[in-house]
Amino acid sequence: MNLFHLLTEKPWAPALGGVAGLRHGSTFSLPTATLGLRVFLAVVTVLFSLLIVAYHDRMAVADWRPLAEPWLLWLNTAVLILSSVALQWARVAARRGEIGGVRTGLLAGGVCAAAFLAGQLLASQQLAALGYFAATNPAIAFFYLITGLHALHLLGGLVAWGRTTAKLWRGVALAQLRLSVELCAVYWHFLLVVWLLLFGLLLST
Repeated sequence: MNLFHLLTEKPWAPALGGVAGLRHGSTFSLPTATLGLRVFLAVVTVLFSLLIVAYHDRMAVADWRPLAEPWLLWLNTAVLILSSVALQWARVAARRGEIGGVRTGLLAGGVCAAAFLAGQLLASQQLAALGYFAATNPAIAFFYLITGLHALHLLGGLVAWGRTTAKLWRGVALAQLRLSVELCAVYWHFLLVVWLLLFGLLLST
């Protein structure tokens, strides 16, 4: 190689080729949406882990007074489990190419998720009606923070669920929606596990 080629060589060219291959899936096998969800779940895991640690440490302070959790939380937990089961049903049906099962699973999962959010809101209203406000007790403040943050993430999941469901009802081919259904189910299972951990934490006080 002569001096001219050394001076005019573009060292970044191989890297660009690698990125191009990445886009076409030849270098990196994971779809972009799957990778994005994994990164997002990792961030959310860290967030809730820090919240759990803060909750546990705050319990040791003298002004902490345990909160009697509303009985409605048990019913809400059962509803969220049903929502996760329904999304798994849709996931399995999508793999088998059964569009009827996908529709049923998505619809049932979304309805149960909406019912869970409504139940969480009702539980908070019940506590507020009894005079339990965030400034009253640190345990109550953490309760509102924990349930509100989890509900916010589930609400975001419903946005993705709504887009997938709308495309399915518009007649988009199931093959094009299989990945979306898969990711929705994974996200629902993740939020279920997070809620079970948070609910167990609330019951431990």
